[in-house]
Amino acid sequence: MHQISNHIFCDDFIAELKLEMRLLANPYYDYPYLIIKNFFSKAICHEISEYAYNTSEGEKAKVKTRVLGSVVDPSVDESIRKTLIHKLSELHQGLYEENFKIYQPQIERFFSVALTTSTTLQALEYTKGSFYIKHSDDSNELVDAHGRTVGFVQVAPQRKITTVLFTTPHKNHSREEYSFSGGELVFNYLFDAEGKQIKLYPEAGDMIVFPSNPIYSHEVLPIKDGYRLTLVQWHNAIVN
Repeated sequence: MHQISNHIFCDDFIAELKLEMRLLANPYYDYPYLIIKNFFSKAICHEISEYAYNTSEGEKAKVKTRVLGSVVDPSVDESIRKTLIHKLSELHQGLYEENFKIYQPQIERFFSVALTTSTTLQALEYTKGSFYIKHSDDSNELVDAHGRTVGFVQVAPQRKITTVLFTTPHKNHSREEYSFSGGELVFNYLFDAEGKQIKLYPEAGDMIVFPSNPIYSHEVLPIKDGYRLTLVQWHNAIVN
């Protein structure tokens, strides 16, 4: 394995693979991803979760399925991704934008980038049985006849940085009304010093920030019980 931060290693396969974008955090940091604690208070997280659960009409999330020239053709494929997209209230959308401006300099320093444009904020709902298989946010995975990964082709180069804000906690931390079991965020190619795959159990208000390239391929494990809601955005950036 290749060491990419003080505590984290990546798989030899992905470390040696030729990629169109290989953005990494400073290797002298403890972790190659950034966790911002208390981006929102527990109370605001509860409000957002309650609004999505009781008020917003969700629609099925799509996946990047193929490339037509330089055009990505998204479609619903529940064998890859089973989740719903909700819209936030104007109040919560505004609060998110105000808070993001506060934390943007920290994100830019951590990854040595200057954020430029961002996608529309998505509120992603996972309920019992929902999941998202291994994927890279900026690329489609290439597999051989045996289903083994052989490479990646970049299809969304405007995605440099991914931000995921949890408004519901994993039940390891809380058993409140809006919480979940299962549904861990797993980084498929990242491991700790003991060789254990990196698996995150977030608290409500945690924002996870990481580069969108294949080194940070990830999945959401199936929800066993409860309600998982995340606010997700992808950001273009000038890479220093």
